[in-house]
Parts: sequence; structure tokens; C-alpha cells
Amino acid sequence: MKITDNEKRDVIKYLEAGKPLPEKYRFLLFDDDREVELLWNGKTNEVTNVVLPFQTIEQIDEPRSDAKFGMQESLFDTSGRQITGWTNKLIWGDNKLILSSLKNGPLRKEIEAHGGIKLVYIDPPFDVGADFSMGIEVGDESFIKKPSVIEEIAYRDTWGKGTDSFIAMIYERLRLMHDLLSEDGTIYVHCDWRVSSFMRLVLDEVFGKNNFRNEIIWCYTSASNPGSDFPKKHDTIYRYSKGESYIFNSKDILIPYSEKTLSNYKEGLKGSGTFYGGSTKEKEGEILKSGKVPEDWWELAIAARFPVDGVKRTGYPTEKSWTLLERIIKASSNEGDIVADFFCGSGTTLAVAEKLGRKWIGSDLGKFGIHTSRKRLIGIQREMKKAGTDFRAFEILNVGRYERDSYLTVNDDLRAEEREKQAERKEKEFIKLIVSAYKAESIEGFVNITGKKRDRLVAVGPISTPVSSKLIQDVVNECKDKGLTKVDVLGFDYEMGLDMQAYKDQGIDIAFRIIPREVFDKKAVEKGQVKFYDVAYIEVKPIIKGRVNSKELSIELTDFSVFYNQDASEETTETLRAGGTKVVVENGQVVKISKDKSTESVSREVLTKKWSDWIDYWAVDFNFADRKEIVTETNKDGKLVERWTGDYVFDNEWQSFRTKKNRNLELVSASKEIAKGTYKVAVKVVDIFGNDTTRIIEVII
Repeated sequence: MKITDNEKRDVIKYLEAGKPLPEKYRFLLFDDDREVELLWNGKTNEVTNVVLPFQTIEQIDEPRSDAKFGMQESLFDTSGRQITGWTNKLIWGDNKLILSSLKNGPLRKEIEAHGGIKLVYIDPPFDVGADFSMGIEVGDESFIKKPSVIEEIAYRDTWGKGTDSFIAMIYERLRLMHDLLSEDGTIYVHCDWRVSSFMRLVLDEVFGKNNFRNEIIWCYTSASNPGSDFPKKHDTIYRYSKGESYIFNSKDILIPYSEKTLSNYKEGLKGSGTFYGGSTKEKEGEILKSGKVPEDWWELAIAARFPVDGVKRTGYPTEKSWTLLERIIKASSNEGDIVADFFCGSGTTLAVAEKLGRKWIGSDLGKFGIHTSRKRLIGIQREMKKAGTDFRAFEILNVGRYERDSYLTVNDDLRAEEREKQAERKEKEFIKLIVSAYKAESIEGFVNITGKKRDRLVAVGPISTPVSSKLIQDVVNECKDKGLTKVDVLGFDYEMGLDMQAYKDQGIDIAFRIIPREVFDKKAVEKGQVKFYDVAYIEVKPIIKGRVNSKELSIELTDFSVFYNQDASEETTETLRAGGTKVVVENGQVVKISKDKSTESVSREVLTKKWSDWIDYWAVDFNFADRKEIVTETNKDGKLVERWTGDYVFDNEWQSFRTKKNRNLELVSASKEIAKGTYKVAVKVVDIFGNDTTRIIEVII
């Protein structure tokens, strides 16, 4: 640090006056010699270092499509089996927490033991005006599912302050990804004209401009009307390596030469000794026959050009092309390498990686995205098994212990102590709002319970994260300690794989309800129009057949109840144009509202004509208690220790689900040969919104 005495005195004066230091002191004090740097409000070099345990919610070892399975070895093929050693990972949650936990937690050792992450592809939400709603099919009709509150909050955090907040979001995550990449790893970052200029500077800063490899232009065409601008018909994909050594399989991505090039060669227009640095005619012929490496502009079909088959295309919003990911994965990874996508959406990257024999890690904040990926990947497993190709198991993980954030942004300019007080005050305001909307009264003297409604207590989950199993157990324990028996738990969302019945079996009359997004409408709260609805309810029946020493068990799904609301029919009727239709969700029914073009009379048609219309997917674990959920943590001494969470992992032994091509759903599982004993059978149902509910029953054989 080289500053004069006068400069030192000036620094002290600025600090005493509470004024910011002039820009020149940044370089004098911190020896910062960067020539070019991207600056934004609130820029910081701090990176999240939280380590949260990963909880295994579900394991899919092998897709069961046989009519019967179990103890008979003859029922299994010898080809198309699960590859052992590494289990692919589909993780639901905030990717900042996921990346930090992967970087600093025990799972990193497993990743590095398998060679580290060789390739990262991400397609972050770069469209400031994007609508993250999506189409949901019910019978022959469809309606628009709005994003969840958690997804809305994440989007607000991404774009709430415009470009500043987007850059801050992506900068921290890219730094975490950089650390996770193997030394010979590569990252591809997908964006468009909205943020491409900023993204290039961020990537230069994180990966180093010397490690820039390509600016790939992915161009596509479509019909366009005459206008005042050239149509924007390309995306940008930045490719950076972590270091000087990196994987690039040029021979795996060769494309044919154009007809013009081949024609010119055949006619001798190029002449001998001019092709590829003076090579012979014979050599030139071999090169032309094998093909060439694509230029850095790609004309590959967009996802919309593929048929919706549930595997190569799911119809998910912002879905990217199968052929695009195929080229990227072939170019920058080898068979057996780990490929990662931390904004995986519908799982295109993961599906292509599975098909190409790569290991993979994927994560997404949206529960519907995780569910879409799960169905897609099981479809891939089924295809590979049928073709006799080996495949890998995959597991669905949660970030097991969630950070509890305040529901409104805290002023970052405040000191740490004042920020903490502000966050605490805002959390209390949020809880008070929910309790009021629930028509309950606030109470004090409890740790997890915040309200009372008649003879029932009320506990409110966090706004920005799902209600966790730990929070529910804490509520149950507090009720037990105080001799209380009735409590309602309110949450915007619940952890995947929660067994609601397990908490009810502890002697507490506990009800789980969903907080509707209308709670943020003060007028609706004041008028008492906010309706909370129960978490879904499952009814199942075991079917036991066979002789005394040869029993078979199958499960029949007999009922499923949901109580969702999305859009009010009264408001829809008022705003609907003559001749128009709109589908709403009201009190657990999907209703199509139509307004006649000539008479403007309004008609209502219930689309969910039977309870099974609400079900998109269901699966069975015939022996739920046989696999304990073990998490690996670092203890106070810095050593890795294993701990049983008290929960079990759902082994997905059989499943039935709807696809775009096949809307049918089996309601009776395949039968499994099973020995005498008492079993806990778990049934998981995922509704058309992507929300899952688990029911466990005891079966005696």
C-alpha cells in the first residue's frame, strides 16, 4: 500500500465525515489493477458459505413396468441394468444454497472422487419480462398454472432492482460454479440480448478473460411481419474454460461440409495443396468425407420444432433444444464424466447427459420443474432398459435445513445489528398478516406457535422457503411439552416427500393448510375473502393375492382430494370478452368459464370430472422402512459423521404417470412378490401442479 501522509489524512477526514472515498483510493489502498471491471450497486466479493445437509427424498433405481416383480430372478433381464457407483442427483431448492453446500459440504468429496464436474451448462432467467406460468392439461382441455409464491419471490429477487439484482444473483452463483468445476472443466452460459453484454464482463471477471473460448451464436428463423427493426432471432452462449487445459472433442461433433464446398472440391476449383494447409488431394478427400467442426454460429432447431414426446421435448416454458445440448455435452465432456445444470428447468441437459452415458447433477427452484424432470428421466430409463442399454439410478434431494429469510428486502446500508432488527420486525409483520388473514388472533409465549383460532393453535411457516420437516416436528414437540392437542400449520409450500400422517400419529390433532397468494392483497384480507385450503388427501387400498407361502401385494389408489384455488370465477366472468373462455381453479375443481359471443351468457363446465383427473403421477415403495435416510455432516472437530434423520428414503419401485402422448393413468400398481411380515407401504402422489403428497399404510402379509 503506497499512499502519502497527505492521502492518509484525507482518508481519515472522509471517514470521519461519513463520506465515500474517491475512486482513486480503491486502487491505492487495495492494489486493484484491473483494467476493466463491471460495477453495480451493492457489489460485494462475499460468497455464501453455508453448508446445509442434503436429504434424500426419493430414489429411482429402476423403472418398474413389469406386470409382476419381486423375488423371482427370471423376471429380470440381464441387459439394460443399473450402473452402480454413482447415483445421479436431482436437487430441489435455491441453487445458491445448493451450490454452497456442494462446494463446502461432504458431497464434494464424492464428486471429486468421480473426477469432478467437467461441464456446467446453465440457462438462467435472463428475460426481465418473462412469464413463468405454464400450461397444464386436464383431459382434453388445458389451463395456465401460475408460478408459486416461492418462485415469484425468487423472480423478484432476480429482477427486483432491474439489471443490478440480476448481475448480483448470477455473479455469486458463477463464482460458486467456478470453484466446483474441475481444473479441466468448461462452462456454457446461455443468454440473449437483454443481458449478454453484462454476462460477458461477469464471466471475464470470474473465469478470467484469458479463459474465454467462444461466443457461440445460436440462430433460428421464424415468420415475422414487417416492422421497424430486424427480428431478434439468436441467443448467445458463452463458453469459458477454468484453465488452459480443457476437454474439447472435435471429432465427436463433426458436421457435413456444405454441398457448395463439396461441389467446388469435385470440380477442382480449390486446386491441389490449398486445403487444410497444403495437404494432399488424397488427404483432403478424407477430411471432406469425415466432416468439419461447426463454426461458432449454430443453426439448430429450437425445442418448439420437436414433437412433444415427454423425452426430447416436454413442452415446458423456456425449454432448450435437445440437439443444442447434445452438441455441447459431446464437445466438452466424455462418457462417465459429471455434467451439471443448476437451472435445469424440465431437465433437457440431464436427459441428454443420461442418453450419452454421462453422470449428472441438476437443480431447480420450481417444484413443477423437478417433477417434469423426474418423469422425463424415468422415461429415459425405460427407453434405455428396453433397448438393453445400461443406465444409472437417480435420487431427488432437498436442501434439508432451510435458511429463514425475511419476506421483504432488508436495507443493506444499515449496520449488521440494525439489519437484524429490521429483518426481525418484518418477519413479525409477515406472521401478523397471515394470522389476520386466517381469521385468528395473535398470541405470545410460544417459540413456533404464533396464533389461536377458536380451540386450535396456529403455526406459520416461512414465506421464502417451504415448511420443513424440522419445523413441523418442533411444532409437535412444543404442543406435547405444553399439553396441547390441536394445531394448524400454515405454509405456502411444503418440503417434498413429507409424510403428513407420521406427525398425526404422534397424538396431536394437526392440520396442514396452504396459504393462498391472496394474503398479500390487503383489501381481500380486510373483506375476509382469503381462503386457506387443506393439503391434498390420499386414500389407498392394499390388494393381497396368492397362496400361503407365495403372496403378492399390489396397491390400488382409491381417492385423492385437493382444495386449490387460482383466479376467482366472479372476476373472470366480469373481465371475459364475448366469445372468450378461461379456465380457473376453484375449491379443488378446474372449471372452464365461457361467454357466448352473441348473447354474452356465461356457462361453467367442470373439467375435473373425477378425482383421478387431479393426479399426474403416483409411485409405490412396498417397504418404506427398509432404507433409513442418512445425512453426512461435519462435526465440531471438522470430521465427517453420519446421522440418521429419523426419516426414510422413498424407494420408487413402481410408478405410473401421464405424458403428453399418453394421458392414461393406471390406478392399480403391478404386484410384487413379498415374504410374510409387517410392512410400511408408502404411496406418493404428485398432482397436476407438481405438488406431492405421501401416505403410509401398514400391511400385514
